[in-house]
Parts: sequence; C-alpha cells; structure tokens
Amino acid sequence: MQVAELELDDGGALRPGPGSPPVTHGEVFLLVRRGGRPVATLLGRVPEGADPRAVLTALARRHVGAGPEALPTGVTVPFTSVVIATRERADRLAHALDSMLAQDHPDFEIVVVDNAPVTDATRVLVERKYAERVRYVTEPLPGLAVAHNTGLAAARGDVVAFTDDDVVADPRWLTELTAPFAADPGLGCATGLILPARLRTPAQVLLESHGGFAKGFTPRTYDPAGPPADEPLFPFTAGRFGSGANMAFRTGVLRAVGGFDPATGAGTLARGGDDLYGFVRVLARGHRLHYTPRALVWHHHRETWQDLETQAYGYGAGLTAYLTAILVNRPALLPAFLARLPRGLAHARTLTAVRDAEGAASVAGAEGVPGGHDDRRHPWPRRLSLLQRKGMVYGPVGYLRARRALRAASRGSAMSGASEVSGDVR
Repeated sequence: MQVAELELDDGGALRPGPGSPPVTHGEVFLLVRRGGRPVATLLGRVPEGADPRAVLTALARRHVGAGPEALPTGVTVPFTSVVIATRERADRLAHALDSMLAQDHPDFEIVVVDNAPVTDATRVLVERKYAERVRYVTEPLPGLAVAHNTGLAAARGDVVAFTDDDVVADPRWLTELTAPFAADPGLGCATGLILPARLRTPAQVLLESHGGFAKGFTPRTYDPAGPPADEPLFPFTAGRFGSGANMAFRTGVLRAVGGFDPATGAGTLARGGDDLYGFVRVLARGHRLHYTPRALVWHHHRETWQDLETQAYGYGAGLTAYLTAILVNRPALLPAFLARLPRGLAHARTLTAVRDAEGAASVAGAEGVPGGHDDRRHPWPRRLSLLQRKGMVYGPVGYLRARRALRAASRGSAMSGASEVSGDVR
C-alpha cells in the first residue's frame, strides 16, 4: 500500500510519504492537509492510467471539511529540549535528526541518549555530522525509561519533548506540540499525531488497521478536575492519550513526579508502558494533558510478521506493567483502580478480540481507514489476540522482575565503582 499526503488548499499538491516512492496506480493511504495542517486520513484507489492527484483530490473533497484555524500570530513557544533515545540504529537516527533540524520552532535543543551502546556508531554519527546542533550523552543501563530519564536530567528546556529514532517529524511538529504549554499554564503534558511512514508489508498494514499509534484528528484536553464522561476508565486507559514517539512534558512537572519508572519501557523485562506511566503520573498530580493532531510525526512501523507478534505481546505486557508500576508507586490510586476494574477487564477483552476477515467491516472509502483509533473493525488474527492476552498476564511479573534486575544492576555498578574494578555490569 502506498502512503501519500495531499494539500487540499493552494492547488492540491500531492507528495509521497517519507520513505515512500512517488504515487502511482493502486491502493493509497492518504493524509489530507488544509493549510499545511493534518485534517484526515483516507484510503483510496487510483485506477491504472488515471491521474493520482485528480483521483485523490476528488476523494478528499468528498469526505473532508474545512481545516482547523491557524495558530494565532505572535504565539511564544517555550524553549524546548528534544530527547531521542537510541540504540544501535544510526541509519534511522540520521533521518530523525535531519527532520529535527528542519523544525520551524525558534528555540530548541536536541539531546541524543545512546542507550547501552555496544558500538560507537551513534557517537561517531553525532560527532561527525551533528556536533554543532546535537548533544550526545550515554546511558549504560538498558531500557527506554532509563534513557528518557537521562535525557530529562540533561534537558535545559522549559518543556521536554520525546520522540523515537525511527520517526520523521513534520517541519511544524515541535511548534504545534509545544504551543499548548504557552496557552495553558496548568498543562503538564501534550501528545500528537503518529502516522505510518510507509505501509509496504501486510504486517505494517495490519498494525495500522488495528489502530496503530493514531489518536484521531480531534484535539482534546484531559483534565483530572473534570474527568471525561465518555472515559469511564479515566485515567487508567492512558493509551488513548497518546504514545511515546510523540509526547512532551513541562520539564518541572515531569521531574516533580520522578520522571519515568525505570523498570518500564522497551529494553526491560516489562516490555513497555513507560509513556503511559508518565501520562498517568502527571494527571494524578492534577495537571492537564492535551492531544493535538497538528503535531505530526511519521513512524517507520516494523515490517515482518515476527516483529508484529513481538509487538502484540509487548503491547499487552506494557499495559499491565504500567498499571502495576502506577499502583506500586502511587498506592493511593488503588481504590480508584479497583472501582474501574470490571469495566477495565471488559475493555481489555474488546481491545484484544479476535476478528476474522468476514466479520470485519470493509476498509473502503472513509470508513475504517488504517490509522483510525479504536475502530476495532479490522481483521485481528487469533494468534495476535492470544499474544496480547498472554502479554497482559505476564506484565505485572515482568515489571517486578525488571525492578529486581534494576536494583541488582545498580548494586553491581556501585560495587564496581567502589572497588575500581572495570567490567560489564549490565
């Protein structure tokens, strides 16, 4: 499936998505923009011999309304630190950094955290190509949350934004992600839109059809002082708020809640959940969280079926691992959690339900488009459903094992330093 973006205003320019070839005939996953701002995704088909721009423009005009209002002129965005944690993916990191340096944000820094490196490839890349604009730091302990905490400690900005090494950021990403902080002093966190950079394989299409990382095109503010009536599990369904590849926090707020739990996240036995943990901790302190579809990054989804199986298991494990982390670190939330538990179990069953091809709704036209968050109308194979549920069962165990491993690594590091004995304590 091809990935493309179409600007409906100013003549309707059509461009391929990052990493995608020029648009030809066939099925197309289309991002529609108005005034440069993302407003919708559509699934279309360009007949052989037809003009892709004409076909896709007609499709977009049938389904897409007016665009969002532009940001007010003269908005002062805060000085921001962008943190990218990475591990042995220098080629991907280079694309991400190039997109960061193309941002129109007037005042920001970039911090690359090299997590448990085994080669010097990342350091060499940063020093040779980006040394004047990018700060390089290392974190010897593996784990995404550990690396993010190292980036948080190094951050100088009033706001700290996090993204991944396998994204390409829209030029207005950082401005759109951080502008809400200037408008709302009570805002603790902002998240943005994540779309697929390419959909070359069945595994990538299936992941995006299942919801991917997208959270839709409607801006929304979550306020713990006025819990949303349509979110009975609030704030524990943190996956609805956003994802770690596109999030920002007021730096002082994130530091005040202790950052991310280092026993969560990719690279630990917990397998994930570090971003969800951060969202709930900030909300639990009374700060608001804002989702804006204007802040767009393109994510390179994993390509193989084996990758998708690993990801399905990790999603399940990360979900219950983060819930365990929340209750361990904030036991005062236990009564609220128990009150929501029955509905939470029902939500988990829906989230992981098996859907065969015959029972799933058609993805043609504007309905059920890959990237539509929580549609849950696409095929979802039994094996992936089972892996998600197995991951959910494993998550609390994985989190507790990760805590023990982290303590052991910290003790080993301290002993090594005290005795001045060098060695690998990971």
